Amino acid sequence: MRTLILCGLGLALAACGTRAPLTPPEDASLPVAPYGTNEKPTSEELLQLDALAAPERSVELRRRSEDRADDPFDLPPE
Repeated sequence: MRTLILCGLGLALAACGTRAPLTPPEDASLPVAPYGTNEKPTSEELLQLDALAAPERSVELRRRSEDRADDPFDLPPE
């Protein structure tokens, strides 16, 4: 019974996604303009990640098996 309630609660929370664009609350405003600029960034610009926050994946797939180079730090336990 408890797991059924937890699953129902999880589904209810998952269904509470945003359905409208994000806007600041009535009494609040967006952050001040960054130093050196006159224009405040929009909410969409604030949500975009820069390259350091979300780097591209660099996955090099191996096409054939290769022998490993000798590792001087791969020592047996003492």
